Amino acid sequence: MHKYIICGPQGSGKGTQSRLLSQAHDFVHISIGDMFRWHMQHHTKVAARITRIMHSGHLVSDDIVEKVVRERLEQHDFNYGFVLDGFPRTRPQAEYLFENWDVDRVIYLDVPDEIVFERVMRRAKQGLGSGFTKRADDNPAALKVRLEEYYTKTKPLLELYRQKGRLLTVDGTKTISEVYSDVSKALGLSPLTPAADLLASVEANV
Repeated sequence: MHKYIICGPQGSGKGTQSRLLSQAHDFVHISIGDMFRWHMQHHTKVAARITRIMHSGHLVSDDIVEKVVRERLEQHDFNYGFVLDGFPRTRPQAEYLFENWDVDRVIYLDVPDEIVFERVMRRAKQGLGSGFTKRADDNPAALKVRLEEYYTKTKPLLELYRQKGRLLTVDGTKTISEVYSDVSKALGLSPLTPAADLLASVEANV
């Protein structure tokens, strides 16, 4: 079974690449954003907490994230593997993941800040992206807060991944198709083509 993490800052394309990779190889795409949205749509106990944090522009607290991810992974509904998108964000989360799931590879989509700002602001201006992330990132001040937390808590995890020999760095500034091809090659997977309609859809929304 294949077990992957795709990470990077806001606007790096990790959600897009996770969806493409999952569809092409029949992996389960485990998106933190999607799970948070589910909780809010179903008015669960964690929904109110998620909403308050989301509107502040901060990352959701570790205890909430870990609870949601643990419950999702315990479903064991992935025959061929899974791709984690948005987790882990902190060292304790990473240690939990490696201790319990022994992840095969971590793909880091490397994108400089100026391109991150350009992508996210353009997406917000055009009304694109998910409702969960769009409201938190639709202004430069909120995005700056999220990036600062990302660099403080999440990017330092790259050294942990490197020490474990699991880190693969991919240039995330290329086109969606080029990044997807590079990710597939880095993982040693055949560059199977996702459904044309999905690829066309995500490329149109960039």
